[in-house]
Amino acid sequence: MSGDDNSPISAREAKRLFAGLKDAPALVLAVSGGPDSVALMWLAARWQRSLARGPQITVVTIDHGLRREAAREAREVKRLAAALGLPHRTLRWRGEKPKTGLPAAAREARYRLLAQAARAAGASHVLTAHTRDDQAETVLMRLFRGSGLAGLSAMAPFIARDGIVLARPFLDVAKSQLIATLRRAKIGFAEDPTNRDTAFTRPRLRALLPLLATEGGDARNLARLAARLARANAAVEVLADGAERFLRLRDRGDAPQAGVRSFEASAFAALPEEVRLRLLLRAINALGHEGPAELGKVETLMSMLDRAIAGPRAATNGRPVLKQTLAGALISLAGGRIQIAPAPARRRKGNERVKEGGS
Repeated sequence: MSGDDNSPISAREAKRLFAGLKDAPALVLAVSGGPDSVALMWLAARWQRSLARGPQITVVTIDHGLRREAAREAREVKRLAAALGLPHRTLRWRGEKPKTGLPAAAREARYRLLAQAARAAGASHVLTAHTRDDQAETVLMRLFRGSGLAGLSAMAPFIARDGIVLARPFLDVAKSQLIATLRRAKIGFAEDPTNRDTAFTRPRLRALLPLLATEGGDARNLARLAARLARANAAVEVLADGAERFLRLRDRGDAPQAGVRSFEASAFAALPEEVRLRLLLRAINALGHEGPAELGKVETLMSMLDRAIAGPRAATNGRPVLKQTLAGALISLAGGRIQIAPAPARRRKGNERVKEGGS
């Protein structure tokens, strides 16, 4: 991209941004009416017209039912989409809204509705207008929440979600460039007041960025950090894949149990700490039934496993040396082996929740 964060995006630069999508059968654009997503719609429409045979594009606006202005903004998006020759749909998030965790719930609802729209349109990708500024804010949010290497990699340019590829072509583009693009094209856009509402975490961090920038922590450097951590994370994932294969080879004589993952404890303990942690996370998330495991809790579990493996009773047969439930998975150490399996379902007895077979 241009080194000038205040210059409009040229047709040539837009072509480069969308180059990886030209062979897609159809695309869905998530357009709220704000400057980033309106720029996405305008640039994508111009790019599509430049192709002899480009993908079909459908514009989708999600009305979360949280602001009265949202319906009017959706109508404005529809009007602009029609002027650009693009079909438009407005989808509404219906039902009761949570009193806590509203931003996360709204995000989940938005992606679910977008994936449904993509399947209905025969689209392989959903495009969102996340920018470099959004990436920087995401890095800060995850840093302050204590995320590990994978979390600090922040948002990926492409990621599979609900059977659809979520694409973010503007992750290396400054928001100011998108606004400059719209101003040159004389295209209006809406401003969502919740983007400035300091009751939410992201706007509070957004307000900190100018101060951080004076110390070198600007959006460009934070996004660069995320890209470097993503590169390191990918390398560690390759090591974890190799470690899984190595542990399976150690078990060639033993038939694996269905729905269970099992590792030779001594071989597992010899692996690097980060690799061991990822193997536990993978197994717990694959076999548990209570959602993704929290990183800190898996780190605590691994410390317990390490102590138990090193202890005098680690290789005894029969009785478990350690037995623990986490995120709906049952993790045990017995007979020199670590085993991860689905935990027994919890049942209700009167008003009391009882865990069957837990530890």
